[in-house]
Amino acid sequence: MGEPEGSTMEFRVLGALDVRSDGTRLDLGGLTRRAVLGYLLLHDNQVVAASRIREALWPEGPPPTARKIVQNAVSALRKTLAHSNSDTGGPALLTQVPGYILRVDPTAVDLNHFRLLAGQGRTALRAGAIDCARERLRAAIGIWSGAALADLVEAGLGWSELTALEDERLNAYEDCLEAELADGRHREITPELELLTATAPLREGFHRQYMLALYRSGRQAEALRVYQRSRAALVEHLGIEPGRDLQRLLRLILAQDSSLQTAQLVRPTA
Repeated sequence: MGEPEGSTMEFRVLGALDVRSDGTRLDLGGLTRRAVLGYLLLHDNQVVAASRIREALWPEGPPPTARKIVQNAVSALRKTLAHSNSDTGGPALLTQVPGYILRVDPTAVDLNHFRLLAGQGRTALRAGAIDCARERLRAAIGIWSGAALADLVEAGLGWSELTALEDERLNAYEDCLEAELADGRHREITPELELLTATAPLREGFHRQYMLALYRSGRQAEALRVYQRSRAALVEHLGIEPGRDLQRLLRLILAQDSSLQTAQLVRPTA
């Protein structure tokens, strides 16, 4: 018989923090341990200074015992990961000046899988491979099961990295819907766009896509109302008028320009 294979570990941050070994959820302990691990997973395979971890855990100022608390959390997490992983090539939480590094197979972290699929989808979108773009981007969005590290956010931890991650999610969603519009699926995506424009009222890209989807579905009056809602939100919250792309789309809709019915990419992709 051959040597026994090491356990397979999976790390989820796109939702509540969850770590599994061969499908079994690991008990990570209390909030401090979970927060330390969550923060390191956002920067997997990178050295994170201990001072950054303390600032993340105590943004209003760490207590006198903060250094020891973090050290204890790291020690406990190290034991948990080592105990659940018999493969010496598996994840390891190491001390490395000026802090710590979580060495882990990038493919074991759902955030990295999301970024890989989203990147593949955008590449396909730029190349005009619409079906492939839709498939990859839908798969990327589907990895999310809620806000990133939702349990830590619920506990009162709010990090700039999490805000940036939400922007990544919405960017992928916008690119996905761009592919859907290019494929002529405007009627199918109007319910999604209705929800997205309500939950992200300052994101002009979703409003532009919603207006176009409604117009292509023969709902011009509703498309114009979406513009008015978007303008009202931007003026109220940011004190600005809608951008050039949204204003141009408004003019084209008012003119009933025939180019709006063409199922093609409606904005350049980065």
